[in-house]
Amino acid sequence: MIEELGIRDLGVIAEATLPLGPGFTAVTGETGTGKTMVVTALGLLLGARADAGAVRSGAKQAWVEGRWLVPDDGAIAERVSETGGDVEGGELLLGRSVSSEGRSRAVVGGRSAPVGVLGELGDELVVVHGQADQQRLRSAVAQREALDRFAGAPVQEAAAEYRAAFTAWRADSAELERLREAHDTRAREAEELREALDEVEAADPQPGEDVELAERADRLSNLEELRLAAAQARGLVSAEDLVDGAPDAIGLVDSARRHLERVVEHDAALAPIAEALQTAGFILADASTELSGYLDGLDADSARELEVVQERRALLAGLVRRHGGTLDDVLEFRRNGGLRLVELDGDDERIEELAASVDRHTAEVDRLAGRLTELRTEAAARLADAVTAELGALAMPDARVTVDVDAEHEPTAHGRDQVAILLQPHQGTEPRPVSRGASGGELSRVMLAIEVVIAGSDPVPTFVFDEVDAGVGGAAAIEIGRRLARLAERSQVIVVTHLAQVAAFATNHLSVVKGTDGQVTSSSVRQLAGAEREAEMARLLSGLSDSESGLAHARELLEIAADRAA
Repeated sequence: MIEELGIRDLGVIAEATLPLGPGFTAVTGETGTGKTMVVTALGLLLGARADAGAVRSGAKQAWVEGRWLVPDDGAIAERVSETGGDVEGGELLLGRSVSSEGRSRAVVGGRSAPVGVLGELGDELVVVHGQADQQRLRSAVAQREALDRFAGAPVQEAAAEYRAAFTAWRADSAELERLREAHDTRAREAEELREALDEVEAADPQPGEDVELAERADRLSNLEELRLAAAQARGLVSAEDLVDGAPDAIGLVDSARRHLERVVEHDAALAPIAEALQTAGFILADASTELSGYLDGLDADSARELEVVQERRALLAGLVRRHGGTLDDVLEFRRNGGLRLVELDGDDERIEELAASVDRHTAEVDRLAGRLTELRTEAAARLADAVTAELGALAMPDARVTVDVDAEHEPTAHGRDQVAILLQPHQGTEPRPVSRGASGGELSRVMLAIEVVIAGSDPVPTFVFDEVDAGVGGAAAIEIGRRLARLAERSQVIVVTHLAQVAAFATNHLSVVKGTDGQVTSSSVRQLAGAEREAEMARLLSGLSDSESGLAHARELLEIAADRAA
């Protein structure tokens, strides 16, 4: 439960601390004092969207902090620990700031955390009902959710099993529909891909072949120039006949070596030079042999070979243009295209498999949806009886509630059922959906009755009601106060109200009070007891906090509330 709520610079509230604690807390105040800021503050702590407009005029940011009492070893403490925060001594601190520029920051257990974490924790900590939530009860979704909460674990477990089957059925159905719709297109793609792959396979390009062919084409295109250069080089290195009377390179090197060998005995330093010249002679001889082999290996029919090379290069260039920017892209196309073709050729088999799977899932969805309908129908009768009994205690003794479960709808993630809560306000009238037939006051009481009933099977630590008594007065308001007190026996209840009949049943009464220094108006919160509470009750009843008759009426109402709550 919420032990304490701190507010600073939110709306018209400059600074306030709300002592809450267990039981039934009523928050009252004159119109415009900002009592709904209490609900706004709680909403921020529970992950609601931040609104820069809620920051008090002239302030840089608004700040809200709540101190919760939670188990040290429960799911909430575990989630807080995952964010790096702590639950110390059973206390959890949650904080939220909103800047005037709209920036927001959340604090969970003393550590900064994503705002989404506040929302996750809020789902486990608090149920908030405002007038918008009363209107939401008019929707079929909210009515189904209320029934499922009341039904408890049996429906929740059946719904989880159904959702798993429904998800599998929807996934296979979507893929089957996609394949069937694209069957002709995919068949054309397969045929075109097969032709392209056949073309590539026929050419059978090899890695690096384009580079090798380019080098061969260059060689063949310059064959005569290569032949002349190689012949001239061989003649200079090792010529059988002297050119212009000059000896060849081998002869010159050999002559130099012999000159040194004749005098080497006079200077040993010439010996390694003579050996080097001898080695150079061997190298030149080898080069001469290689040049001779190179010349012998030059193809005489170079024109035909060049033609063949150029044709191959043209073939590869065509593949590159059609299937990529480089030969490597063509090779990649051949690899991936083969895999894609296997996938496309397997469409018919995959369609048959999916069709069989969809049939199995359809049968399973039907079976589980039927089970879900049975459980909801059984729970609907119990919920209707319990809510009808509660309405009898809420000054609607002739009203009767029916919860209708219609299973004749297409499957959704929540089953085939559409749930409708019907209200018969008086005997002799036809039950009508609360979405169309209930007044604001009736809807408030139906919602409260539902929450009181559901709390017995699906307890929530804290309930927050904002103007739950809208459109209600007199005896009905007293009964609403009594039922809220009953609900507070099991859960913490916080109510923002303008009715004394409701506030009278509170065990903790807080008043939002507006003040001014002549220039700036601001509000604060006071905890009321004794004479102060009687004065506030009198103001709620008559608009006059110091009227003797109003004070007498207030004391009488507090006594009635004390007696009825007991």
